[in-house]
Amino acid sequence: MALLNQHAVWAHGPFYAYILLTLIDTHITTTCVTLYLHRAQTHRSIKFHPVIEHLMRLWLWLRTAMPTQEWVAVHRCHHAHVDAEGDPHSPIFFGIWRVVFFGTKLYHDAARDPAVIEQFGKGTPHDALERLYSGVSLLGPVITLVTNVWLFGAWGIGMWVVEMAWIPFFAAGVINGLGHWWGYRNFETPDHSTNLHGQIWALFTCGESLHNNHHHVQNSPRFSVKRWEIDPGYFYYRILRAVGLATEVHERHVVGV
Repeated sequence: MALLNQHAVWAHGPFYAYILLTLIDTHITTTCVTLYLHRAQTHRSIKFHPVIEHLMRLWLWLRTAMPTQEWVAVHRCHHAHVDAEGDPHSPIFFGIWRVVFFGTKLYHDAARDPAVIEQFGKGTPHDALERLYSGVSLLGPVITLVTNVWLFGAWGIGMWVVEMAWIPFFAAGVINGLGHWWGYRNFETPDHSTNLHGQIWALFTCGESLHNNHHHVQNSPRFSVKRWEIDPGYFYYRILRAVGLATEVHERHVVGV
C-alpha cells in the first residue's frame, strides 16, 4: 500500500475527498445509464449530439463494461414480458431476494441469450467503437483501476470497487427488485411497478426509482409527474437541450396527476 501511495498523484488527501469524488463518479455513471442506455437507446424518447453520445458510451465502457445492445435488449425484454414468465428480472416471478442479491446474474443470463439480443436489440450502434467496447469490454474497468491507483494510490482501489458495484446494486437490485415490489403507485399499470418511497432514491438513481411513472408512459423523457418528485436525469437532459446538445423525439407527457 505504501508503494502505491508513494507514486500516486494525490494519495494523502482527506478521506472525505475520496468519498465525494466517488459519489460524483458514480453519479456520472448513473446519469449515462439513464440518459443514454435507457431514455435514448431503449425507448428513443431523446437523442444527443454525437459528441455527447460518444462521451457517454466511453464512460460506460470504462465504468460498467456493458455493451449497448445487451443492456437495451434486456430492458426491452423486461417491458415486453413485465412481471411474467420471460421477464429477465422480475421479483414477482423470481422472488425479491433473488433479484436483489443475484440480479446481476439474471441480467447476464438474459444478455447471453441470442434470441433476446436478436429480438430486442435492434437499432443500437454497430460501429467500430461499439465493436471495440464489446470485444474488449473488461478492458474498460481495468483502465479505470489503473487510472484510480495512479491518481489516488491505495484509496483508488476502494473507489474502484464502489464504482464497479454501483450500477449492479442500484440497477439490478434496487430498481429491478424493489421497483416492482415496494413503494407507491401513481398509476394502475398492468404490472407491479412502483415508485420507491423517499426521493433520496431518485437522487441516487437519477430518477430511475420513479419506476411506476416510467411504466405508465415508457417513451416519456421525464419520469417525475408530481411536484415533489425529482428526476435529476431529466434536469440534465434539459440543460443539454438548452445548449443544443440534445433533442426530444417524443412529445408525449403524463398529465392529470
